[in-house]
Amino acid sequence: MAREYLKKATLTAQSGASDVRDTVSGILDAIEAGGDAAALDYAAKFDKYEGSVLLSAEEIAAASALVPEKLKADIQFAHENVRKFAEAQKDTVANFEVEVVPGLIAGQKAIPVDAAGCYVPGGRYSHIASAIMTVTTAKVAGCNHITACSPPRPGVGVAPAIVYAAHICGADKIMAMGGVQGVAAMTFGLFGLPKANILVGPGNQFVAEAKRILFGRVGIDMIAGPTDSLILADASADPHIVATDLVSQAEHGYNSPVWLVTDDRALAEDVMGRVPGLIDDLPEVNRDNAFAAWRDYAEVIVCADREEMAACSDDYAPEHLTVQAEDLEWWLERLTCYGSLFLGEETTVSYGDKASGTNHVLPTSGAAGYTGGLSVHKYMKIVTWQRATREGSRPVAEATARISRLEGMEGHARAADVRLAKYFPGENFDLSADG
Repeated sequence: MAREYLKKATLTAQSGASDVRDTVSGILDAIEAGGDAAALDYAAKFDKYEGSVLLSAEEIAAASALVPEKLKADIQFAHENVRKFAEAQKDTVANFEVEVVPGLIAGQKAIPVDAAGCYVPGGRYSHIASAIMTVTTAKVAGCNHITACSPPRPGVGVAPAIVYAAHICGADKIMAMGGVQGVAAMTFGLFGLPKANILVGPGNQFVAEAKRILFGRVGIDMIAGPTDSLILADASADPHIVATDLVSQAEHGYNSPVWLVTDDRALAEDVMGRVPGLIDDLPEVNRDNAFAAWRDYAEVIVCADREEMAACSDDYAPEHLTVQAEDLEWWLERLTCYGSLFLGEETTVSYGDKASGTNHVLPTSGAAGYTGGLSVHKYMKIVTWQRATREGSRPVAEATARISRLEGMEGHARAADVRLAKYFPGENFDLSADG
């Protein structure tokens, strides 16, 4: 049975995307040339904010005092979960050494980058969770300096809950600056900050483009597009919960795709019937996004069986993948392409987005086919080293000399030759390319 689309998207996540490269490139060039003053000019223009750029300890304390105690407890709960998960991830990377051949020791070492720049969106929504996800993982990785950067609101500054979250998660500096100018300030080391070795965190299309342009000069977590989510559901799924989960992710943005893949047509039709009412019931600020995302980007697909469902999901390689179906272990073993997987009705993407411990900075637009999301590993360089005894170097030198001459790289060959001549004087070695 071919996949049957009960609802087909009329647009894709890339549809209508404006060409912002020239704009972003121009801003980056101007700030690199003009330094602090240029960054402040753009902050005044785009952020409409002229307060402190780097928050003082007193300003952090004042902002933290505005956060309700219950919200502080929730932030601390989420931070603790993310920290525990990041620590477990870090434990999976071990330094080691191995004797490759007798006398030749090679090893691996994990070294955290020195400075991390964490971008925390603060426009339509105050992304408290993004501060938790990015700063906590950088801290666990062992970065020496962490800057948290978030757009200030005119006359207010950075949202107090973001300030509090970034502070308790371990940010060394909190910067009130948004957009391209904030990314540039962290990259170029403005306002006395160390130059960032890596930029992480979600942002709008201008932030994403700035990271893309700067990649190479600095590391980045990924080039992200609009968030996307896919639900795999069979006849055992609760249609109300499926519909609610779809709507919960559609509210991210007008161009955030949500997809339902099922082998039960009745479930698909039931879910499709429920979604419009659930969207209508949202507050207006959320409703418009969810309505446009469902209308233009959502898809509902009916497959013949669970194997076809799994294959369809792997083709889409969604950022978020939910399974509400029987035999969860089968799905866990079978599925291969996703940013983060949510197994069973008892968990949901919203948990991962906010507080369960796994990271919500994830690959979008099919990138889950080749990469995972932000983790403690993104901040760490996996480097190698080696040492050898003279006897241990002998067979490696011989092989190196012959391979190098076969490749036509005589200089490489002679670097091996001189060692053989020094360590084993008087011995004859056949080091010609033809052996």
